Amino acid sequence: MSMPRIRLPMVIAAISVVLTVASATLASAADDKSAAEAASALRGATTPFYNLSTAQADGYSVLSDAAGLTCIANGDTGAMGVHYVRGDLVGDGAIDALRPEAVIYEPQGDGYMQLVGVEYVVMKADWDAKHFEAPSLFGEQFKTIDAGNRYGLPAFYELHAWVWQHNELGTFQDWNPRVKCPQA
Repeated sequence: MSMPRIRLPMVIAAISVVLTVASATLASAADDKSAAEAASALRGATTPFYNLSTAQADGYSVLSDAAGLTCIANGDTGAMGVHYVRGDLVGDGAIDALRPEAVIYEPQGDGYMQLVGVEYVVMKADWDAKHFEAPSLFGEQFKTIDAGNRYGLPAFYELHAWVWQHNELGTFQDWNPRVKCPQA
């Protein structure tokens, strides 16, 4: 009985596929762990803002869109909630993972404002003057919001992080179906 011939290139290709899959799996697990660690650090950094008056004392103030709305909703897609923003952070041209430009609250029936997430915002012109690509944090690239937006702002980059309210659409999606606005 003769042994089947195994071709070295086929063996190398098979080993390469196995190593690639294993490497991708490990990288994904590491990314998940890094994202979880980053979310935990961000929650720790924003814990004081669970109390809205603390955020206000730290310079965050309510943001209205061009129509005067403060709680931003999008029908069945969900809402973004009420954004309290530090204009000096938005205008500094920098991103700090532990110092978000906006903290986001969901109005409760009793008037309490529940902290649900944060948003990172940087003006596009300020960022682009010093960088060759859009900003990213936590392995996520920021979205570009063009001029002529609902806020009446020049073009900017933004990234939401739902670290205080689960979002089944994803931690970094703009809209969260679990967040509601009273007028929506």
